[in-house]
Amino acid sequence: MKKIEAIIRPFKLDDVKEALLDEGVRGLTISEVRGYGRQKGHKETYRGSEYQIEFVPKIKIEIAVDDSMVETVVQIIIKTAKTDQVGDGKIFIYNIEDVIRIRTGESGIEAL
Repeated sequence: MKKIEAIIRPFKLDDVKEALLDEGVRGLTISEVRGYGRQKGHKETYRGSEYQIEFVPKIKIEIAVDDSMVETVVQIIIKTAKTDQVGDGKIFIYNIEDVIRIRTGESGIEAL
């Protein structure tokens, strides 16, 4: 099992979510996060004054999947979240040792 963590632009969330649901991904968790990568933030103008925005708002999507689904999920995220601009985000993939569904006590793939 793997955990896929994707940091994407907020306005791309609905596109990514719909594409994942269409592919059969059963669940995901999202968080509103802030950060920066190579772009190191950006400047905005408000009422004639320029401000440096150091931490850019992003969405973090977390998905636990069977190993056989990893490449499919990654390709869906890339295809739907990509804008070809700096700041499109990153995808991280982690190994999951075990998963336990609290309600039933099921573990492993059955718990997903």
